[in-house]
Amino acid sequence: MPELPEVETTRRGIAPHVEGRRLLGAVVREARLRRPVPPDLHRRIAGARVRAVARRAKYLILELIREDSPAGALLIHLGMSGSLRVLDANAPPGPHDHVDLRLEGGRALRLRDPRRFGLVLFCPGDPPAHPLLAGLGPEPLDPGFDGAALAAALHGRRSAVKAALLDQKVVAGVGNIYACEALFEAGIHPARPAGRIAPVRLARLAGALRAVMAEAVAAGGSTLRDFVGGDGRPGYFQHRFRVYGRAGAPCPRCGGAIRRRLLAQRVTYYCPRCQR
Repeated sequence: MPELPEVETTRRGIAPHVEGRRLLGAVVREARLRRPVPPDLHRRIAGARVRAVARRAKYLILELIREDSPAGALLIHLGMSGSLRVLDANAPPGPHDHVDLRLEGGRALRLRDPRRFGLVLFCPGDPPAHPLLAGLGPEPLDPGFDGAALAAALHGRRSAVKAALLDQKVVAGVGNIYACEALFEAGIHPARPAGRIAPVRLARLAGALRAVMAEAVAAGGSTLRDFVGGDGRPGYFQHRFRVYGRAGAPCPRCGGAIRRRLLAQRVTYYCPRCQR
């Protein structure tokens, strides 16, 4: 599913085309997403202007204003295989094009979601206080994210560190791909108990998470299943995977075979020699 780098890539792709534009309303072709699209979405957003396109973890936030006063926000999640594109509002929709946000100037922000695991919700108040966002952990790309922040988030946890990293209350935005890649970079075995990792190793892991995420954003994310960025172009970080999806291939460090196993019901890739 789209993870933090893919969502950030989408944010950067759509922001220049959306920020400052007035919304003419919404066209909802299929409201049955992970959470139903609000039936009054068109009324809620018509006439509002998009002040900014922000991101929190894997959520996009379209901050709205009316006459320079806050007018709520739209929360958008891409689900398992969704994408957002800016295109001509009259472009014929495909079978999985469920929601259009109509923009002044004849353009539209279109949500394509084949598996319907995404969502488009209206938030009338402060977005960080919304139940979907309020309990999220620190962002790995935030300046203050370091070994101490990660140690505080993992303190007392007995679960495997890989499973802990996928908990959005521990670190926001990390998914399966980037957890595997960061643990490899840090030399930490994915099954090691999260609360029993030395501070120096957690500092290394925090740095690896930041570096892997930043590199993935710079590469436009990873193209798995149907993901593309907001400009319709695919991401290329999948060509830089060191362990993910490479079971049986030689480890780029030691030459041993990369292994694949299920951990907390998620496929995990790692090097048993390099990761301890």
